[in-house]
Amino acid sequence: MTPGGKPAPSFTWPDRLCDPVRSLPDHQRLWVAFSGGLDSTVLLHLVHHCHHRTAPVRAIHINHQLQPNADQTERFCQRECQALDIPLTVERVTVPVPAEGVGGIEEAARHARYQVFEALLAPGDLLLMAHHADDQVETVLFRLLRGSGVRGLGGMPRQRRLGRGRLVRPLLMLDRAELDAWARSVGLSWVDDPSNQDPRFDRNYLRQAVTPELRKRWPELNRRVLQSASACADSAQLNKRLAELQWRDCGDDQGRLRVASLAALSVPEQKNLVAWWIGRAGYPLPVRRDWAQVLDELLTAGEDRQPELAGDGFCVRRYRGYLYLVPDGEIPEPMCLTPVSGQDIRWGSWCLTWCAAASEKNAPPAIRISTRQGGERFRPCPGGPSRPVKKWLQEQGVPPWERARIPLVFAASDRAESLIAIGDLWCSEQYSGSAPAAGWRLVVRRDCD
Repeated sequence: MTPGGKPAPSFTWPDRLCDPVRSLPDHQRLWVAFSGGLDSTVLLHLVHHCHHRTAPVRAIHINHQLQPNADQTERFCQRECQALDIPLTVERVTVPVPAEGVGGIEEAARHARYQVFEALLAPGDLLLMAHHADDQVETVLFRLLRGSGVRGLGGMPRQRRLGRGRLVRPLLMLDRAELDAWARSVGLSWVDDPSNQDPRFDRNYLRQAVTPELRKRWPELNRRVLQSASACADSAQLNKRLAELQWRDCGDDQGRLRVASLAALSVPEQKNLVAWWIGRAGYPLPVRRDWAQVLDELLTAGEDRQPELAGDGFCVRRYRGYLYLVPDGEIPEPMCLTPVSGQDIRWGSWCLTWCAAASEKNAPPAIRISTRQGGERFRPCPGGPSRPVKKWLQEQGVPPWERARIPLVFAASDRAESLIAIGDLWCSEQYSGSAPAAGWRLVVRRDCD
């Protein structure tokens, strides 16, 4: 631990440090991510002394249980928050050791704490994090060495959505040396993380071996890199706006991309639009060196082929002139149950709801939910001919991968069960419309969250 000294008798927190905290976006509740290190300790005290709002302030400490002094750090955070009369929430997480070795522990720990943050935040909440200008420089250099585009080289945003709330980095334009000087002036104490000295971690190597040498040659390194990061962030924003405009011509109301419209764009525009489309769905962009070849295969391969772009948790597939963003996921097991009126039935990413007519007193029928097993038939129109489900799905233009996942709903009767719904594409007249003949209306929805 770095012990604090005695502050000067006339010490006051400077406006340069306080102003970013005073000018926070409107919020109902304020959280401070408190690690116990120098940066977050300064931020906690700034919030205590400069945040003059009625919104309640709390701190959150994530104990990753990775360092020998993890429990000591947790106790320090508890004492510090108690002294400032700021309630502290402590969350202990178990960080899985990744197969790729020591470098992956950083990312695994980050993922673990952000999961806690997302679950913690409620609508109207702000989470403050103490990233500063030196952190931003390391982030930009790290992403540069990974081959990131302008979006990555834009660095960490000052604020963004996180879960149901927002994350804000009020110290992002301040140098660490400045925070250190003020912390010592006011006599703050903090805990040093021993992992910050381990050069096996990429960011530590940049911090210890690379940026000090760069600063010897370019003393204004932070200002120069932040200026470039800002320019990249502006370019990324323009790219996003271009993709939104081109989506109007290339996308449809089912979230698909039209192959013909996409093919009419230049290759950089194609990549930009596909990247925006993937990111909008919440997935990371696959790291590829051959984007021109990948896009060419997706757009020009013969109809007898099935080109695919695989990503983390999804893949992009082509079918009948459209590109589809297909989430990964296992097919749920068949389900048999007796529904309850108004209660959602979850089956994978689908939801089924039974609604009773005003005068209906009988219980809804017992049902079975399953995927197509083969040989199923139904009557699309009352009194019309019976049709094979497989052929009908093909005629409706349902892609092959979705045909294997779409739920079929069967209702039990005294004689036998009958097919009453095929996903959200068809529902028997007995259980649909404003006045269903059976007294019960079935509503099937996809992507139920």
